[in-house]
Amino acid sequence: MKVRFWGVRGSIPSPGSITGKYGGNTACVELRVGSAERLVIIDAGSGIRTLGNFLMANDLANGPIKADIFLSHTHWDHIMGYPFFTPIYVPTTEVKIYGPVTFEDDPLEDVVGGQMKYRYFPVNIGELSSNITYIRLKEDPSIDLGDGLWLSTKLLNHPITSLGYRFEYKGKVVCTCYDTEPFRNLFATDPNDPDYDEVMAIEGEEVATEQNMVVEQFFAGADLLIHDAQYTAEEYSSRVNWGHTSIEYAIAAANRAGVKKLALFHHDPDRTDEQLDVLAEKYCKSGKQSGTEVFFAREGMVVNL
Repeated sequence: MKVRFWGVRGSIPSPGSITGKYGGNTACVELRVGSAERLVIIDAGSGIRTLGNFLMANDLANGPIKADIFLSHTHWDHIMGYPFFTPIYVPTTEVKIYGPVTFEDDPLEDVVGGQMKYRYFPVNIGELSSNITYIRLKEDPSIDLGDGLWLSTKLLNHPITSLGYRFEYKGKVVCTCYDTEPFRNLFATDPNDPDYDEVMAIEGEEVATEQNMVVEQFFAGADLLIHDAQYTAEEYSSRVNWGHTSIEYAIAAANRAGVKKLALFHHDPDRTDEQLDVLAEKYCKSGKQSGTEVFFAREGMVVNL
């Protein structure tokens, strides 16, 4: 399997001279599987526009473009690039779009395609000439995607339904774990708090610990884990419940789970290249993080497994 990053930023695109090294596009990851280089795309943030242009220039001449697009969730920064993904305007293109939906009455097609209405965009979703199928996903431990590629999905901790993905092919594993933050005890733990209930406080702590362990089991032993790391631990203390993880927690969890390579992902839109370089110097030196190789994901970076 081969992974290429086309968008690594979180929340909103942040182009400019101070983000050029790591990139300013929002989430989009390309996964090529097997000798046939089956195309899997994870998220359709603004980075998918550049990926689409690359496919038009390099893949289309070899035959119709076929792609499986997996959306971690439907927040705008993870779907905003979809209308600018050029292959969906080509009649021969075949795309399957997988993802969760938070509101049960809304089909995935309406959530993703809702941004392609004339009030927002010059082309209506109904005018696309390619063959597009929408497949709604829930938590599932084993999905056969064919050609020897298997998928597991895991519910994460985010303000709307968000899924982690575990792709397995011929003994190699690529996992995504974003947008998410550690589960925590939602009940009062201070005995002096008027809402304190000892039984509920203990049970809440047990549930949070259990769910964090389940997430770590989900990406255990991964050859590559792409994990949310939008904040430092100091920053996260004032951003609890925003749905993102600290760098320190992501590294510790990857180490506990025996992950081989950890790509720190979903960089804060205000984080400059210089600041990321400083963090990389602190956290990514060879051998510093036990057995896990740690690095900050950059646009254009390729990881071969």
